[in-house]
Amino acid sequence: MIFSKCYTFTKRTLGVLLTVGGLLGFAAIFAVDIIDIGREGGIGPAQRIALGVCVALTLIGLSLIPLGKAQA
Repeated sequence: MIFSKCYTFTKRTLGVLLTVGGLLGFAAIFAVDIIDIGREGGIGPAQRIALGVCVALTLIGLSLIPLGKAQA
């Protein structure tokens, strides 16, 4: 149980959380850019950095999933 005193995250759980967070962040950044139609310029440097961080989180998460039940 996640609320027990001796619970620790497994590498699989941490990998799934990082992957989902990275994918949701990536989608949110693109959604903000698509919704804000009146602004010109497209994706700026801060958004590119954020997209890179989201991609890195996703890749790290995907690399942790196969490690299974080892403690994180």
